[in-house]
Amino acid sequence: MSIENTLSYESSWLSMTDTVLSGESLSRESALQILEADDDQLVTILDAAYRVRRHYFGKSVQLYYLKNAKSGLCPEDCTYCSQSKDSTAPIDKYVMLNAEQLIEGARQAFESNARTYCIVASGRGPSEREVDHVCSVVKDIKQEFGLHICACLGLLRPDQAIRLKQAGVDRVNHNLNTSERFHDNIVSTHSFQDRLDTLQSCRDAGLELCAGMIVGMGEKQEDVVDVAMKLAGMGVESIPLNFLYPIDGTPLEGQEDLDPRYCLKVLAMFRLTNPDTEIRIAGGRERNLRSMQAMGLYAANSMFVSDYLTTAGQKAEDDFRMIQDLGFTITAGDYESAQLMERLGQTVGDCSTDEILDPG
Repeated sequence: MSIENTLSYESSWLSMTDTVLSGESLSRESALQILEADDDQLVTILDAAYRVRRHYFGKSVQLYYLKNAKSGLCPEDCTYCSQSKDSTAPIDKYVMLNAEQLIEGARQAFESNARTYCIVASGRGPSEREVDHVCSVVKDIKQEFGLHICACLGLLRPDQAIRLKQAGVDRVNHNLNTSERFHDNIVSTHSFQDRLDTLQSCRDAGLELCAGMIVGMGEKQEDVVDVAMKLAGMGVESIPLNFLYPIDGTPLEGQEDLDPRYCLKVLAMFRLTNPDTEIRIAGGRERNLRSMQAMGLYAANSMFVSDYLTTAGQKAEDDFRMIQDLGFTITAGDYESAQLMERLGQTVGDCSTDEILDPG
């Protein structure tokens, strides 16, 4: 590639930054151009994304720890999921935790100065009994601790979303997972419209939205752009980006379509199409970004720490050190990450917890 072409490309990426920071939306063509770019342009693309990330979020990294309030026992046939009815993966299976267990988790979150308490349950959607249970527990949590509550309960009807909002739930997580065009290739037991309906019901009820996707399930680059544009149009508050971890025992076991450079382009594209939205590096980070994990935080401003729902992540200490080496500031999003961060001050070199810890 000639010097002239290199400078032309660099000018193009940085002009995208100017476009976004001026308040204009990135075009679909520009978003696709990022994913199709030559790897030689990766550093400049990340620079363009980082300028936007820094404008809205500075150097902060919001940490979250993923946990299950109900595991397995799901009647859906999502091909990527170890908790689906078609999966033979050996995972823990249990019903919804009782009120005492959920409230104790909230107490721990409150005492650690965490911002958010998450209630995550597997399944197509909650039963009426489960909605009653969550609403009752959330009311108690709100009254006693006043925490920000996020619920991930599957497909929700409008009346269920309203009840959750009235009980004190602040945010609902419900991922699109892929584009409408590709959706039927990964699940048959619910439709893409079912997912949109749940998100719309939650928005109508006044709930914040957390919705993202899984990259690497065989979709095209156009599908990834479709999801980014769809979420931008919906104005979601948080986007978790997962990169497929092909779990043994699931239909997608053995599928390895991703490389670290493409994953970084995806993160940069989502930042430029959703400039002021929290973008979280989620499942599959360690497997797919590998030695380039730290570079993902030049686009994303949030990440899960430690383990995921049914797969293991890298050691928390390695996550904290990686963020510190970038010169970024860590913020705890929930109890478990806050506790891991407190332990960090005792386990990592000469680093004082106070130097990198900003409980939120």
